[in-house]
Amino acid sequence: MYRRYQTLFSRLLLILSLVCGCSWLDGTIMRSQSPDENLPDKRETKLVGDFAVPFGLYPVRVEFVGLVTGLNGTGSDPAPSPRREALLDEMQTRGVTEPNTILSSGNTSLVSIQGFLRPGIQKGDRFDVEVCVPGQSETTSLRGGYLLETRLTEMAFLGNQYHAGKLLAKAEGAVLVDPLANPKTDRVLACRGRVLGGGVALKSRSLGLVLKPEHQSVMNSSRIANAVNRRFNSFQNGIKIGVAKAKTEEYIELTVQPRYKDNIDRYVRVVRALAISESASERMERIASLEQQLREPANSSDAALQLEAIGIDGVPILLKALESKDPEVRFYSAEALAYLDRHEASATLGEIARNQPAFRVFALTALSSLQDFGAFEQLRDMLSSTSAETRYGAFRALWTMNKKDALVAGEDLSDQFKYHVLDVSGPPMIHVTHNRLPEIVLFGKDQNFLAPISVNAGNQIMVNSANPKEITVSKFVVKEADQKRIVSTKIDDVIRTVVELGGTYPDVVQMLQEAKASGALPSRFEIDSIPEAGRMYERVPTEGGDAEQSKGSAKAIRGNTAPDLFYKKVDKSTSDDGDDTTKTSKNDSADEKSDEKPRPKQGFFGKMFGFASKE
Repeated sequence: MYRRYQTLFSRLLLILSLVCGCSWLDGTIMRSQSPDENLPDKRETKLVGDFAVPFGLYPVRVEFVGLVTGLNGTGSDPAPSPRREALLDEMQTRGVTEPNTILSSGNTSLVSIQGFLRPGIQKGDRFDVEVCVPGQSETTSLRGGYLLETRLTEMAFLGNQYHAGKLLAKAEGAVLVDPLANPKTDRVLACRGRVLGGGVALKSRSLGLVLKPEHQSVMNSSRIANAVNRRFNSFQNGIKIGVAKAKTEEYIELTVQPRYKDNIDRYVRVVRALAISESASERMERIASLEQQLREPANSSDAALQLEAIGIDGVPILLKALESKDPEVRFYSAEALAYLDRHEASATLGEIARNQPAFRVFALTALSSLQDFGAFEQLRDMLSSTSAETRYGAFRALWTMNKKDALVAGEDLSDQFKYHVLDVSGPPMIHVTHNRLPEIVLFGKDQNFLAPISVNAGNQIMVNSANPKEITVSKFVVKEADQKRIVSTKIDDVIRTVVELGGTYPDVVQMLQEAKASGALPSRFEIDSIPEAGRMYERVPTEGGDAEQSKGSAKAIRGNTAPDLFYKKVDKSTSDDGDDTTKTSKNDSADEKSDEKPRPKQGFFGKMFGFASKE
């Protein structure tokens, strides 16, 4: 048998030599081949992103109908409709007696509820929920209301009917309504609100990679998972484990590496920049090429990301690039170094955060990932900045870095909201949130109201000046004895007294906003003044470089995706100076305001009940 195959092979060689010429026999088939000669030409290193795309980077909408109570006669009895039937079914399921009597009260209102489960959200994590009165309702205002616990699900359209999906979250809490919305002249705003951090995820959302159709195989899935695990690990019960798990031939499940927990988008981008298979010599060649690319502003972002994915071997190149004269090159290098836990990044990131608004949101997020005293000092110094968003952005980064640090720890005021009084210099400022979690931050300890003052803190509490040095906080409730407290004009004293009398976070925010509008609050007052993504950066021509490539046109930095640390659902609002335009970054440190976002989209209950929500 062996001789037969040998004879056939010899005849085949003879035929090929006659057809192709004898010179072919002197070619590769008769020579020993090096690894580089297995392919007709050298191919560049293949990255994970060449084989797979991310999965799970979209928000999941959850919604249902609910009941808001505690309204001061501004509620209504909902007319017969599918939404009323859905709410009655829910109330009966929970064992509520006489549900129709409750719905008919003027102190309750049926509302549509919705929220979004962000990518990578874990079981127990909180998120904002929006509430809105249906279009045909007679409710005039949700101010002072409290949303009772509501179960939230995905909704789907099947068989010409909408159906509720799996239970994914629950929602409950005080409803925050625009304090300046007048129910008589602006009923739409008065009948919309938000429960900050009121939603609680009941299931964790997974992230993953889906292999492209042409690369789907068990072998490729395993190779990619191994490549990711060589670079990233996490600890479970003290045991070091990889973050990637090949589940099928087309899907790889990812666990978020802790350093990237507040910037999941970057984590996925770094994962996709990992080499699947690369020898030491090939890696050194690629590093040399990336060093050249890093010097050019137009290529520095991708080059820095790949060097970050490489890890320790990429650090020397990134450190050298910190000396570049170009702000863009310095920033991308410092950002990558921060996620590689290198303290040398702190000074550059601090400088960028203060002076380059287009990069600020990413620089502050990178600083928050560093467990380094240098990063702490950079952020602490920014707390006294004249830029509102720089100050608050630095505060949030510091609080994320170490929630127990005495400078920013604050307290839970009567379990209603986070309250922080910072002993810092700089212009007096008060910051409140309409996103993420209920929180009030006072930048500066000794801030005072000015007399005369006469404002409301919800439906039951009034704040008036008895004289220039005292303020009276009074609570009036039907069929209950009136309560009254006399305190100093210090804003801290007044806030604590309002909460002591039963005031909620929305009540305190209403008091501050009315005081600012009436001139009784001299301090700067800001709502959600946080750094934003999508700003424009105008490149400056580099010395000795290609002027056209260096200058280019103004470009948006990484689109409109902000890191999770500073993600917010934007409501167009005006700050003290009335400026709400988007600016182009030109090495200034002025405050930037949000531009108007795309028009609202509607979910299931939005389409059915006339509730428009923003994405």
